[in-house]
Amino acid sequence: MKNIFILFVFFLFGTNLNAQDLLKTLSDAFKNNSQLNAQRASLNASKQDVNISRGEFLPSVTLSGDKATQQDTKRTNTSGVSLQDTNSTPESRSVVVEQKIFDGFGNYNNLKKSKLKLEYAKFELNKLEQEILLSAAEAYYSLGYNFKNFEFNQSNVELFERQVESDRFRLERGEISLTDFAQSESSLAGANAKLITASNELISGKKNFQKIIGSESPEEINLGFFPELKIPTSLQTATAIAEQINPRLNLAKIDLEIAKKELFVARGDLSPSASISYSMKKNEELSSSVDEREQEEVKATITWPIFKGGKNLSSVKKAKFRVEEKQLILKDIFSQVQIDTANAWTTYNSSRGVLDATEAQLKAAEIANEGITLEYETGNKRTTLEVIQSRTLLLDARTSYAKAQKDFAIAQFNLLAATGDLYLDNIK
Repeated sequence: MKNIFILFVFFLFGTNLNAQDLLKTLSDAFKNNSQLNAQRASLNASKQDVNISRGEFLPSVTLSGDKATQQDTKRTNTSGVSLQDTNSTPESRSVVVEQKIFDGFGNYNNLKKSKLKLEYAKFELNKLEQEILLSAAEAYYSLGYNFKNFEFNQSNVELFERQVESDRFRLERGEISLTDFAQSESSLAGANAKLITASNELISGKKNFQKIIGSESPEEINLGFFPELKIPTSLQTATAIAEQINPRLNLAKIDLEIAKKELFVARGDLSPSASISYSMKKNEELSSSVDEREQEEVKATITWPIFKGGKNLSSVKKAKFRVEEKQLILKDIFSQVQIDTANAWTTYNSSRGVLDATEAQLKAAEIANEGITLEYETGNKRTTLEVIQSRTLLLDARTSYAKAQKDFAIAQFNLLAATGDLYLDNIK
């Protein structure tokens, strides 16, 4: 009972470490990615665009003032008599308040468009975050496969080295032929070639990890750890989720709404506009005859653009075509999202089946290799070729199972990305 408890605690502790390792990788990708930081800055800029659009509804207040020094010399009257030189310091102060009353709903539609662009920026950030998460998961599990592939090939080389050494003694004793010994040496050379390839792939995997995650790669990754993800239970469920929250689809929907608002704005440019303004001015030492003057003015202005060389009408037509374009793009993206979701669902299910099959393949290959090797070493009727084939099958089974683990883990992340539900908070 005590041993079972210890194993249970060890399992929980190991699982927690694996989860922390994966979550740290994904968090580092979030923290260090420059594209994400740039997109966050773009989101903040879009928030200010909304404030700017709101400001168009408020009155504008303008204060102005000036002061000058003037000196009049060599003055004469109409009779030619010289007049005394004068000095003056005229001052002028004014305040102007202007309020737009109506502008063909241009301000209203511009505000709506700004809010839509803010939502667009949020979905762009969301889309990029999910792409970064998927890339990080792919880099993490691909590196895990590189580790395993290198480990398996290194172990294979060591086995063949021992076999070559053993076969050398057996050749000297006449237990095997020179042909058998040559087969062992050939297999060792082939195993070394595969090890070199696996080593280069491991180096590339580490570099790719550092590029995507922005931090040093770990020295070990547990390929058998699969995080708890909110995987849809059926293709219909996955498709329904994608139609609601997929960021690509939502971006296309918002893009269409923005195009519609731009059409309303273009139509508003054909409408009359009205504004009212109030101004108050005060002048001091205005002239030699006027020492001070205050002036107030209330003005209502109505403008109606009748003809601008066809520019406004062309703008409306252009906006209509833009709406049609966005409608077609939305339709295309809607179909593509459904296809991508179906493909991701199929890949997920097939990868799970491959994982089970390769696990069974590995178990059988291990049993077969152990038996054949034992029979060969005890002098039974097993040939060198049979041992080589057995070890080759075992290596293939190990690498196939490791690849299946990697593919299954990535397929889960890819399915969530296809539906638009790949968030850091959903990974446990």
